[in-house]
Amino acid sequence: MYSCIHVFMYSCIHVFMYSCIHVFMYSCIHVFIYSYIHIFMYSYIHILVLIIIFIFTITCTCVCTVTSSNVIYIYIYIYIYIYIYIYIYIHTYIHTYIHTYILLRTYIHRYIHTYIHTYLRTYIHTYIHTYIHTYIHTYIHTYYTYTYILYIYIYIYIYIYIYICICICICIYIYIYHHHCAAIVSRGWGKASACCFHICLSCAILCQMVPFQ
Repeated sequence: MYSCIHVFMYSCIHVFMYSCIHVFMYSCIHVFIYSYIHIFMYSYIHILVLIIIFIFTITCTCVCTVTSSNVIYIYIYIYIYIYIYIYIYIHTYIHTYIHTYILLRTYIHRYIHTYIHTYLRTYIHTYIHTYIHTYIHTYIHTYYTYTYILYIYIYIYIYIYIYICICICICIYIYIYHHHCAAIVSRGWGKASACCFHICLSCAILCQMVPFQ
């Protein structure tokens, strides 16, 4: 009873609350948030911005070859002033939000580990190891100790009761034997009849003593 309850409450709850929650909250969420979102936000958006700038550059070059030189300067100015700033802003956006995500990941990493190592490991271990162990070890052992002591007391008192009954029966037997044997011998029945009466009375006393044993 002690070992099985200890194995169930300590091992199974430890496996469920520490290992499985650690795998789910730390590994799966970390893989999802860090790997896939980082690939999407940094790589694909960065490639998209570079493709847009490349297409715009080719378009400006084609237009500039057809038109005059003033238009070339205008398009170069537009390219430098607008699209490079757009690229800078988008890159700043990506860089800012990725760093925000990294800080968020650090937050998730720190607080999930704090939750797992503090709450699950400390409080649940304290609950399981201290309170349940104290309950099982102290109260159940105390219960069995008091039960055993009570059983010993009951056993002793029953035997004392049996011995008192035996003593009373012996006293009654001695009293009856002396008085009745004296009466039987005085009536002339002889020693043989007295011995038969003695045997029958002993058997009756033993039959009365058997249920107490």
